[in-house]
Amino acid sequence: MFDGTIWLWIGFNVLVLALLALDLGVFHRNSHAVSVREAAIWSAVWITSALLFALVIFVWWSDMVPQSAISNSEAALAYLSGYVIEKSLSVDNIFVFVLIFSAFGVPAVYQHRVLFWGILGALVMRGVFIGIGAALLESFHWIIYIFGAFLVLTGIRMALQKEIHVEPEDNPFVKGVRRFLPVTPGFHGAKFFVRQQGRLMATPLFLVLLAIESTDVLFAVDSIPAIFAVTTETFLIYTSNIFAILGLRSLYFVLAGMADKFYYLKAGLSVVLVFVGLKMLVTEWIHVPVALSLAVIALVLTTAIVASLLRSRRLQRPGESPSG
Repeated sequence: MFDGTIWLWIGFNVLVLALLALDLGVFHRNSHAVSVREAAIWSAVWITSALLFALVIFVWWSDMVPQSAISNSEAALAYLSGYVIEKSLSVDNIFVFVLIFSAFGVPAVYQHRVLFWGILGALVMRGVFIGIGAALLESFHWIIYIFGAFLVLTGIRMALQKEIHVEPEDNPFVKGVRRFLPVTPGFHGAKFFVRQQGRLMATPLFLVLLAIESTDVLFAVDSIPAIFAVTTETFLIYTSNIFAILGLRSLYFVLAGMADKFYYLKAGLSVVLVFVGLKMLVTEWIHVPVALSLAVIALVLTTAIVASLLRSRRLQRPGESPSG
């Protein structure tokens, strides 16, 4: 997995941990409700950071990974493709987060803390999943066809899926905690655990964190195989995933109240998953350039977003029916 670049991996992860420490320890040291303006600024910061990293790859890829078989430009395009796929799928993830927070009645002031620790856990899980996926593909090349078929089926299922409903009490992780650990009836500030009368008790905020983490595992199962359709360079897959996830918290606070405006996004995401799944299935016979993959993905998502916004704008006109 490390391809002889262990220090590159260590350096990148140290950078990520430093950014997270700066985020929680300095900029969000005190819990507060994140405004849309603040979230938009942070979203711009994370997106800019991701694009700057693409520039780093474009300029120094051959120096960073001298044994790589792809050029600097191909590496940068593969990274951007992975980033766009993960970022777009994370938008669907965000709308599930909205439902989870609503179901548990989490006050806005504590939502950033839950998302911070949830995303920290997601970073670890993504690393594990990517490592497993890379090892499987290296040992059993035919696994790529299973990944491809899985993505095609997932895309079709997503297109046919009705409205999502979240039932927190049905979550197996939540059930497990309630079975083995007492849970306080109400929130205790931003704490995940409290000690009452000598007993360690979980708070509902910890149950929310578990629900967020388990949801991200399910989304990772969809998104990580999709990025393997673009490149098998594990460092590019990992870094594109990490940068997309790092900006997920701020993007949540920007989009949380706009779920109904992205009416066609799920259809666009389903097309993307089917496209990358088919790309994996025909990879032995047809080579689809990374640049073409990125163009198709960007075109599909842009079309879905523009169509959604036009629909939302039309329905806001006086006299329009919301069912149109």
